[in-house]
Amino acid sequence: MVACASAPRSADHAPVQSEVPAWQDAVPQPDPLLPAGNTTPYQVLGKTYQVMATAEAYQAQGIASWYGMKFQGRPTANGEIFDVYAPTAAHRSLPIPSYVRVTNLNNDRSVVLRVNDRGPFHPDRLIDLSYGAAVQLGFAEQGTTRVAIEAINLAGIDDRRSLSGSTYRFLQLGAYRSEQTATELTQSVQQRWGYLVSIDPVDINGARMHRVRVGPFEHMAALEQ
Repeated sequence: MVACASAPRSADHAPVQSEVPAWQDAVPQPDPLLPAGNTTPYQVLGKTYQVMATAEAYQAQGIASWYGMKFQGRPTANGEIFDVYAPTAAHRSLPIPSYVRVTNLNNDRSVVLRVNDRGPFHPDRLIDLSYGAAVQLGFAEQGTTRVAIEAINLAGIDDRRSLSGSTYRFLQLGAYRSEQTATELTQSVQQRWGYLVSIDPVDINGARMHRVRVGPFEHMAALEQ
């Protein structure tokens, strides 16, 4: 997670409420890979990390931990807002966003999560899950567990990570809870003006929103027309 590198894990804590809201796995979809959160290489606490070119065929086993209220409401590595109950995770090297199935090897429970953050930066840990995901996997109280991670392969992912800040310009038309509404607007704009329009899902305060954006434009003048 963005702020975790300089903060001791002991300072984090679980939510006060005892019951976790109804759980829903992340729904895998071919989200575009954007520059945000995918800088490579990057350094944390003097150590250099590389972001993988693709999550395809990624599998690993190791120790999972969770992060909670210390980071509630803070931006993740790609600018989304962290929600302790959302089906999300932090990983040091998987592209953001990626979708993974995480299985607790101690009880065989599994969840599907969306990787949208960086971490954990403890050498003995492989992945950090939201508190809600840890509850679903049955290790929230103990803090860590051994897990298996398997990336969910998706076709049609648009890799836009190479676009620089000077060429990466979008015009957001709106953000909608309804994916159908976002899709209808996308189709309308494409049919009427012929622009490239994308739907970028983002989790805001625990709610999945669908941002409709036109672009990218190479120059600001084109965006302002």
